[in-house]
Amino acid sequence: MKNCRLIAFAFCLFLDIALPNTFGQGVAPYPNAITDRVVRKETPKRAPRVNKVFRDPDFGSLMVRATDETTYSRHPNGYFRSPAVGEKNTWSADNKKFYFIGDGNALAFAFDPSTMKISSLPGATAGQPLVLPLGPSPMFSFVDPDLAYGTSNTKPFTISEYRFSTNTATPLIDTTTCGLQPSLDTTNRLVRTNEDVSLSSNDKRVAFSEGGSEEGNHMFVVVYDKNLGCRWYNTQTGQIGGQWGVSGYATAPAFLIATARLSGDGKYVKVYSYGFGEYFWDLETLRVTPCELHTDLHCGGYSALGHSSYINPFGGIDEMNIVKRPLDNLSAISPPLVWPLPEPHEWEQSKHFAWVNGDVDDNRPVCASIYSYDGDREITREWDDEVVCIETDGMASTVWRFAHHRAYMVSRFFNTQPLGNISKDGRFFLFTSGWDGQLGLTPDGTPRTDMWIVKLE
Repeated sequence: MKNCRLIAFAFCLFLDIALPNTFGQGVAPYPNAITDRVVRKETPKRAPRVNKVFRDPDFGSLMVRATDETTYSRHPNGYFRSPAVGEKNTWSADNKKFYFIGDGNALAFAFDPSTMKISSLPGATAGQPLVLPLGPSPMFSFVDPDLAYGTSNTKPFTISEYRFSTNTATPLIDTTTCGLQPSLDTTNRLVRTNEDVSLSSNDKRVAFSEGGSEEGNHMFVVVYDKNLGCRWYNTQTGQIGGQWGVSGYATAPAFLIATARLSGDGKYVKVYSYGFGEYFWDLETLRVTPCELHTDLHCGGYSALGHSSYINPFGGIDEMNIVKRPLDNLSAISPPLVWPLPEPHEWEQSKHFAWVNGDVDDNRPVCASIYSYDGDREITREWDDEVVCIETDGMASTVWRFAHHRAYMVSRFFNTQPLGNISKDGRFFLFTSGWDGQLGLTPDGTPRTDMWIVKLE
C-alpha cells in the first residue's frame, strides 16, 4: 500500500511538472501562454512548500515558492516582499541570482533558470539568503551578473558597486562631492537619501534622489555618468548644474520628489511627485516637462519607464486603457495597447507594471500584476487578479496570461500588494503574495507574505 502511494505521488509530480504546458495558444514571445479573454476563476490551491516547482492550475505556468517563515533565521516568521518599483532590476543579468526585501534588508538567493531551484549563495549560511551590504532596494547590473549597485549602509550618500564573487562593496560616487547647490548638511539626521538607485541599460549612468527626511520630500536628483561625472537638479530652486550638460534653471515649477528613475537610454529621468504626477527631465538640457495626473497628457498611476518610452494607464473609459508614448514627445500617445477594451467598462483593478526588459528594447512586452486596491477578491473579468504581459510593439493587441497571484491587498499593510519584477530577458517574474491568506501572521500581526516566481514562456 505504501508503494502504491509512492507511485501515485510520483505520477502526480510528473503530471504537475514534466508534461508540457498544453494551455498555450502559440503567440510569440510566450507561445505556451494563454491569450484568450475568458473569465477564469481561481482554483483553490494549498500553498506549496518552499522550493517545490508546480504548475498554476488555471494557466499551466511553472511556478516556485521562493521563501517561507523559516527563510531568514534572524527574522523568523517575518514577511518578505519585492521592491515597490517595477522598474527595479531584481534579477542578475544571467538569471542566476535574485533579491527581495526582508526585515529592511536586501536578501539574495541563487537560482537555476533551467530547474527553477533556489539555493544559498557563497558567503551565506546554508539554506539562508545572503544579506547584501547595501540599502534595501539595490539594482542588479544590466551587463555584469556579478554586480549590483546601491547606497551604502554605512555611507548613505554614496552609491556603491557590490561584487558577489568577493562579497565587497566599493564606493562609486560620493554624491556630497557633486557640487549640489545648496550643499547637503549630512550632519543633520533629517537629511537622507531615497535609496531609489536606477541604471541606464549599459550601466554607464546611475541616478537617485536625496536631501529630504523621507520619500516624498526630497529635492535633489543626482545622475552620475562614469565618464563625464555628476549632474544634478534641485527641484525646489529649479537650479541644474554639474560637470556636463547645460547649467541654469529648469523650465518647471518647484516640487518635491517621491521617486526618480533613469530611462534605459540614460537620457531622461522620470521624477514622481505625490499628488501631482510626473516630471520628465531631458538630462542634457534644462527642459523639464510636467505631466500631470488630470490633464490631457495624464501621466501617473503605476507606470513603467523603458529604453526611451513610457507606459501608464491613461485614465477614463476602462482600467485596461493602457498607452505608450516616446519620452521626447509625451503628447504622441499610442492607441490603447489593449484593444478592444473589456465591456462593461470598469475601474476595479490596479496594475503594477514591470518593464526592466523594456530598458533594453521598447517593443518588448510590459508585464503586470493586476489586483484590487480595496481588497475585493471577486473575479468578474478576464485578467482580474492575474500576472500578465501585454504587447507593446503596436503590431497587435495580445495579453499573455500566466497565473493567479493569489494575493489580496489589506490597505494597512503595504506588503500585501502583489508587486513584482521581471528579469532582463523577460523569462521570469518575481512577485509578492500571501497566497490566499494561507501564510498566517507575523508576531506583530502583519499578514505574512512570501516571494514567488512564475516562468514566462
